[in-house]
Amino acid sequence: MFTGIIEHLGRIEALDLKDDGGRVTIHAPSIAPSLAVSNSIAVNGCCLTIVDLRNGRLSADLSGETIRKTSFGANTGELKKGARVNLEQPLTAGKEFGGHFVLGHVDTIGYVTHLTAERETWWFGVQVPEEFARYVVQKGSITIDGISLTVARWQNNIAEVAVIPYTYENTNIRDRQPGDAVNLEGDVLGKYIERYLESRKGSSQSKLTIEDLVNQGF
Repeated sequence: MFTGIIEHLGRIEALDLKDDGGRVTIHAPSIAPSLAVSNSIAVNGCCLTIVDLRNGRLSADLSGETIRKTSFGANTGELKKGARVNLEQPLTAGKEFGGHFVLGHVDTIGYVTHLTAERETWWFGVQVPEEFARYVVQKGSITIDGISLTVARWQNNIAEVAVIPYTYENTNIRDRQPGDAVNLEGDVLGKYIERYLESRKGSSQSKLTIEDLVNQGF
C-alpha cells in the first residue's frame, strides 16, 4: 500500500517488452541504497517487485496484464529509455499518511489534455476513459502516475487538478505533454462501496442506495 506522495524520481535505462511480459530497469541512485530484492516499489503508480538491484539501478519484471493496463505498454509509446518516472516505497508503520490509500493497482490509462501555467501553479488535465469516469468525484482523490491529487474540476470526462510548485518540480508532471499516456487509479474506498451496492442489489436484506449514503454523509 502507498500514499501517492512521491519520494524519488528515476529514469528508465532499459525496457524490454513482449506480448506476455517484460522487464524494466530504472536508474534511481537516490532510493536504490534503501531497497532490497523482493521489495515492492511503485513506479508511476504501478506496484512492482524488485528482482535485481545493483549500481544504483533496480529491475522489475512486468506481467502481460501490467503491459496491457499501464503506460509501460508498447502501444502507448510513452515510457522509453531516459523517461523520468515517479517512485514511492510502500507505507510503513509509523510513517506519516500524507496522501490517500493507493494500492499501486493501475485501473487504466488516461491521456493528458493540457498542462497550463496560472501564476505560480499549473492546471493539469487528463481525459479519462468512460468506464473509469464513475470513480472520479470533484474534490475527491485520484492517482495519476502514482501521485495523489485532488480533482478540482470535472467536466466532459476530463479531470483537472491544480499542481503546486513543489509537486511540479518533484514529480514527472513537468515532463508531460498533451497526448501523453498516464496511469490512473481510482480511490479504493469508492470501489468497495460500489461493490457492496452491487452485491446487495435485489436483496431483500437491504435497501441501501447511493441516495441513502449521501443523506448519511458519505
